[in-house]
Amino acid sequence: MTATRQTLFIGGKVFDGAGRTLPVHGVLVEDRRVARVAPAGEFSGYTGIKVDTTGMTLMPSLADCHVHLVYTGGADPNAHLSKQGPAQITLTALENAQASLRGGVTALRDCGGKDYLEFGVRDAIARGVFPGPSIKASGRIICMTGGHGNRIGRVADGCEDVIKAVREQVHAGCDLVKIMATGGVMTPGVSPMDAHYSFDEMKAGVHEAKRFRKSTASHAQGTQGILNAVRAGIDSIEHGIFMDDDCLREMLEAQTYLVPTIAAVRNIIANADNGIPAYAVEKARAVEQRHRESFQMYYKAGGRIALGTDAGTPFNLHGENAMELAYMVEFGMTPVDALIAGTSRGHDLMGMTEHGVIAEGKVADLLLVQGDPAEDIMKAADKRFHVAVLRNGEVAAGALPF
Repeated sequence: MTATRQTLFIGGKVFDGAGRTLPVHGVLVEDRRVARVAPAGEFSGYTGIKVDTTGMTLMPSLADCHVHLVYTGGADPNAHLSKQGPAQITLTALENAQASLRGGVTALRDCGGKDYLEFGVRDAIARGVFPGPSIKASGRIICMTGGHGNRIGRVADGCEDVIKAVREQVHAGCDLVKIMATGGVMTPGVSPMDAHYSFDEMKAGVHEAKRFRKSTASHAQGTQGILNAVRAGIDSIEHGIFMDDDCLREMLEAQTYLVPTIAAVRNIIANADNGIPAYAVEKARAVEQRHRESFQMYYKAGGRIALGTDAGTPFNLHGENAMELAYMVEFGMTPVDALIAGTSRGHDLMGMTEHGVIAEGKVADLLLVQGDPAEDIMKAADKRFHVAVLRNGEVAAGALPF
C-alpha cells in the first residue's frame, strides 16, 4: 500500500478563496487534497515535511474563464493561425496551456478553438501525458453568416441550423457551448453593437446545449445581444461592454456570470502601433470607456464576476493571465473581490466545485506568493512574485522554500 504523501504549509497567511485571509495558519496537504486548515499552533506535534511560508500567502490557484489556446497573442492572431498546419496549431495550444500553468493558472476555459485541435491537448493533459492545467473547451464557436468569429467558427443560420451546430460540438466532445450574440472587435466588417443571433436562435442553441448538460457562454458586447443571451438562459456573458440598466436587472435576476476580459481591449490599445489591424484598434478605442463602465455597473450591483482574459488576442499573452487581477482592481474592484473572481468564482463558473477554495477535502490546486495579495494585488497578478504553483498537491512550477 502506497504511503500517504503529506506536506504542511505553515508560518504565513492563507487566503481561502472565499474572501478570508487567515494569519499565521497552517494548511496540511495529503496527496492531492487539503486535509486540514488551522492556526499554526495546532500543528505543534507534526513531524513530516514542512514548508515555511513566513512572509508569504498560500491561496488557491487561478481559473481563467476565457482563453483561446490556438492563438499566440501576436498582432494579428487570425493571420498567424491561417499560416499554421494542424500539428503546429496543436503544439501552440499545448505551449500556451503550459505557459498559463507557469503563470499560476491551473484551470482554463477555452472559448473557441480550431477544428477541435485543442481537445487533443485537453485530453492529453487530463491523462497525464503532459503537464498542464485542467481545460474546459467549447470547440468551434457558433456564429451567423458573416458574424464575429466566422473565420474559425461553425456558421449557422436559423434555429434548426443552430441546434445542429450545438449537436456537432457535443458530438465532438465539448465541455461548453459558445454562441456569438453580437459583433466584436477582432472581426472586420462587424460592429460590437449589433445583435447577430435573434432571441429565438439564441434560445434554441442554449436549450439544446443544456439538454445535453453542457454549460453555455456567449460573446455579447452590444445591448440587445446581451439581452437575447440572458433571456435565452446563458450561463455567462463574455465582455458585456454595452450593458444597460435592463441588462443589469435581468443578469442579476438570472445570476448570470460576467467574464469581462479587460486585458483584451487594454492590450490592443496599448499596442496600437505594433501591427494590429487598424479596424481592431479603432473598435477597441471606441468601446474602451463603456467596457470600464459596464464592469463597474455590474460589480457595484453585486453581480457575479469571474476572471477571464481572452488570452491569445493581440499582445494578450498566455502566461500573463494573472494580470487581469490588477486590471479588475484598476477598474474599481477591491483586491479581495478580484481574488475571489479569480479563484472560487472562476472555478464555480467552470463547474469545478472541488477547486478554487482552501478547505478540508478540496483539491490542492494552490498558488504560493510573496507578501499579501489581499493588500497588494500585484503579489498575485505579477508572476514575478509567485513562489510556486501546485496542481493536485504537487509542484507544477516554481519551487517550495523548504
